[in-house]
Amino acid sequence: MSSTVRVSGLTVRHRRTTALDGIDLDFAPGVHGLLGPNGAGKTSLIRVVSTATAPASGRVELLGSEVGAAADHHSRAAVRRRLGYLPQEFGYYPGFTVREFVAYVAWLKEMDGALTAKAVARAVDRVGLTDRIDARMKTLSGGMVRRVGIAQAIVNEPELLLLDEPTAGLDPEQRVEFRTLMRELGDRATVILSTHLVEDVATACSDVTLIEAGRIAYRGTTAELSALGGKDGEGAPLDGSPIERGYTAALRTHRETAAAR
Repeated sequence: MSSTVRVSGLTVRHRRTTALDGIDLDFAPGVHGLLGPNGAGKTSLIRVVSTATAPASGRVELLGSEVGAAADHHSRAAVRRRLGYLPQEFGYYPGFTVREFVAYVAWLKEMDGALTAKAVARAVDRVGLTDRIDARMKTLSGGMVRRVGIAQAIVNEPELLLLDEPTAGLDPEQRVEFRTLMRELGDRATVILSTHLVEDVATACSDVTLIEAGRIAYRGTTAELSALGGKDGEGAPLDGSPIERGYTAALRTHRETAAAR
């Protein structure tokens, strides 16, 4: 299966801090997990792939188009129409209704006006907010606002969907529904899910990339990462789920390797 996202030699700097240090990655259709400690570089990667930030250096190819530092505005705009993006914190107009806000995002993506109303209703329904579609954003709970954020990201049926901490504020039942939706979307789109919730990755993603201090610490399937955590058996009990233990083990191995260099 061909890659829809490909980055090589990607370096991102924030003033004097190097957030990503020459990484190489590619993603094909499916649901991909992105894990790592706070400050590891996950959000920096998501922002570059969303075209919100230009890298200091390196090549970025999305959906067959080059959108790196040398790309022009028209190339980036064309790609943006084909992707969906939910940042950790997204801005919205408090006085807008849910319908108005999602429709506004559809307009920004230059969707066909004749199709927008149905697309908005479908996106809102997929996140379980049909009964609040005409409620004003300022009246919604934090979890509901987050679900609206997911709706605006999928309103254009994106070929590439980027989600940064999408389940923050969702209750357990809503997280289960979210994971089901991600698996459905991953049948035809490339979904990159950045999260601190390892169990979201375990249940929704086919593979995982672990970033530590701006570098790739681990890449593999979720089953392979779980295997690193060992198995429950006789003797002293093991804390956490297998994938949580695997995550810790992969980080520890990466840090030990880095220290030995």
